[in-house]
Amino acid sequence: MRLLYTTVRLRFVKNAKHVIVVGAGVGGLSSAADLARRGFRVTVLERAATPGGKMRLVDVGGRGVDGGPTVFTMRWAFEGLFAEAGKRLEDFLTLAPIEVLARHAWRAGGRLDLFADVERSAAAIAAFSSRADADGYRAFCERSARVYRALAPHFIATERATPVSLVARLGPSGLPAMFRAAPWRTLWSSLGDTFHDPRLRQLFARYATYVGSSPFLTPATLMLVAHVEQDGLWRAVGGMHQVAVALQRLGESQGATYRFGAHVESVTTGGGRVTGVQLRGGERLEADAVVFNGDVAALASGAVGGAGGATRETKPADRSLSAVTWCLSARTSGFPLLHHNVFFAEDYADEFAAIFGRRTVTAHPTVYVCAQDRGEAVVPDGPERLLVLVNAPPDGDTRALEPGPLRERTFELLSACGLQVEPVAEVVTTPVEFEALFPSTGGALYGRSNHGVLGTFARAGNTTSLPGLYAAGGSVHPGPGIPMAVLSGRLCAARLELDLAGGRGRVSVASK
Repeated sequence: MRLLYTTVRLRFVKNAKHVIVVGAGVGGLSSAADLARRGFRVTVLERAATPGGKMRLVDVGGRGVDGGPTVFTMRWAFEGLFAEAGKRLEDFLTLAPIEVLARHAWRAGGRLDLFADVERSAAAIAAFSSRADADGYRAFCERSARVYRALAPHFIATERATPVSLVARLGPSGLPAMFRAAPWRTLWSSLGDTFHDPRLRQLFARYATYVGSSPFLTPATLMLVAHVEQDGLWRAVGGMHQVAVALQRLGESQGATYRFGAHVESVTTGGGRVTGVQLRGGERLEADAVVFNGDVAALASGAVGGAGGATRETKPADRSLSAVTWCLSARTSGFPLLHHNVFFAEDYADEFAAIFGRRTVTAHPTVYVCAQDRGEAVVPDGPERLLVLVNAPPDGDTRALEPGPLRERTFELLSACGLQVEPVAEVVTTPVEFEALFPSTGGALYGRSNHGVLGTFARAGNTTSLPGLYAAGGSVHPGPGIPMAVLSGRLCAARLELDLAGGRGRVSVASK
């Protein structure tokens, strides 16, 4: 899993050049570890008190609840990062495999578990719906695997492509899989050819929300998420925040330093390139390059002074989903929760018409519940930690979303599906709070949406128009999600090193 230069092998004598990483999210942490391993002097500046970025730990009645990403997939992306540093992932992070990917329930009736094993899932679908849908699921998984195998080495684990360059990269061996996926069709439309039961169409359409998008507008290639989950889903023992802690420890083992409570107000420039950063309070730090690990919308808007316009602006209409979340310590009853649970109402189309059209939340939204104390066959005795999430419009900078009535509708849907929740303590976060945490985003949690055939190509790359300024994280290529952010950080580090050495060529990361 070695980092590869596809056209040149870099020969560069390190001279302790200084790189500042702004933000200790997953992309910044992985970039810092790679850069430090390569001999750079690396300083990570984070305005929060702990690492993680959107992978935040929320204090709820004295208990830490994961308030951000909850799914760990694509383990190979992490193993490659640690192996390159001469370390083992398992020495820094304990992961427990999840056999049941998620438990799904519908207000109108029905409950379905999906498994990491395709045949177990197919048997469950046959019992839930029909043998025809079970066969459709098997075919869906085969198409998903082909799309993933085509895109992983040529798009996901390499620098941002254009439509033309992607076709060239895929070549005769990869193009057939892409055409069979029919990327010109939406995920929702493609699923209609596969599943007769509308509940299954609804379930698998949810993959579009993993990248903050609508299944009615996202290309069918998002079906590759099915293969990603079947390839392995894990639970981070101690909570997802431990992933960020492990990445920081890896960086420290390579010589990177970290400063928390360090609020970067601006990127400084001189001679037409980056010269460093200025912190709140006036402290200035010089650097040969700066990696920005925040939403690139902040760079485009000028929220990080000195770097205004360094990337293309994401228009409000192009923003990805936001959310309303409740981090809870609560007693539950009536429904056998697993670690990941999804509760559906009937009108899935209106959920996205409301968000992206009417800029509100539908009357009965889909509800995701992560029961963080539940492993396989583990039922907590007493109050347990829950993350309850509904999708919301990314308008936290222009309007407030009143959480009170939405809370009532959300928990009514859970009750209708059989789950009773009695909170002991809770913390709610709306798009307004997410905008405060991640400025210039309106609360969008995934950068740009992936709407339209060319939507994914509109996502920014690691380089910017300002020499010496680079970007890493879920808002840039290859996109949102913890493993994608890791790959983004690694690609950023490789591109930065190649540029400072005066080299040429495309960089990529070995993929599975």
